[in-house]
Amino acid sequence: MMTFRQFASKPETIPATTSWYLADLGEARGKQDLFTKQSPQKLKVLRENAIVESAVSSNRMEGVTVDQSRIKTVVFGKSLPRDRDEEEVRGYRDALKFIHEQGTGLTIAEETIRNLHRLCRGGIGDAGKYKEQDGDIIERYPDGRQRVRFRTVEAAKTPLFMQQLVEMWDRCLLERWVHPLIAIPAFNLDFLCTHPFRDGNGRVSRLLLLLQCYLLGYEVGRYISLERLIEQNKERYYETLEQSSEGWHEGRHEPWPYVNYLLYILKSAYREFEERVGQTATPRGAKTELIRAFVGRSFAPFRISDIQRACPGVSLDLIRRTLKNLRSSGKVECLGRGQSAEWQKTGKWE
Repeated sequence: MMTFRQFASKPETIPATTSWYLADLGEARGKQDLFTKQSPQKLKVLRENAIVESAVSSNRMEGVTVDQSRIKTVVFGKSLPRDRDEEEVRGYRDALKFIHEQGTGLTIAEETIRNLHRLCRGGIGDAGKYKEQDGDIIERYPDGRQRVRFRTVEAAKTPLFMQQLVEMWDRCLLERWVHPLIAIPAFNLDFLCTHPFRDGNGRVSRLLLLLQCYLLGYEVGRYISLERLIEQNKERYYETLEQSSEGWHEGRHEPWPYVNYLLYILKSAYREFEERVGQTATPRGAKTELIRAFVGRSFAPFRISDIQRACPGVSLDLIRRTLKNLRSSGKVECLGRGQSAEWQKTGKWE
């Protein structure tokens, strides 16, 4: 809300880096329909993998984890969850399904936001309800020290702040205070600084990022997990969030570090989307290409567990078989023995 108040004055200039991101994303959006129309039969695996990666990564950032062997069962299966962590991962899956199925039929409204929270929190007692007690964001260190990273909006003021945030989102788009792609991280930053729920704010912010991209016609999150890219760059995520939230309550904050971070995530998603669509158009299987894409992006030695983490929807047997084939063709080499052995590309990798 405080970021939108800054932008309401319609800033005459924006950072050069931001302009470059907007230009690149405009070009990527122009190619989006071309890829989805040319290879519709190749995209099913990408959609399924994105759902798995999003549900796993977004929860893992909040310390919620599921056993590797249970991931596909939890996300796609119908059996009852075994514990609270599995409930929350499945709840995030339900929230993703809600967004993917409803798409542009949804609006950014308080009801939508509360419903996303209700779904991703698995319907526990306060799911879908704004916080009733004040709660600051505390950073804890391994040696036991802790500090207040950010003082969030008071519980008593939260309903008003959320009402104003939604209203200012609509006004920003209508009156074009800034480019709509800048409005998305502005909303995201204000939402996280408000911190309207007792728990689950980070997950809801990432779901809203996906939904708002949908509403503006940027549908890359359907095929490439934005949550996984954020997790892979989580140090920068926390760094830019802290930079841009300093002075937020007084409206003296600098939103551009966080704005540029989220634009970078979107640009990375589109770049990966183009690469993967091109790869899945080959005779090889789409899931095999997910593994090959990971190996191709790896500049340092990696383990099978790294591939499992990056491609949670791919079976261990397929990972082993693909690495075996790549080794037979001289494109990778194994540096040890056993499940924990490291692998690396060779000079023959194309």
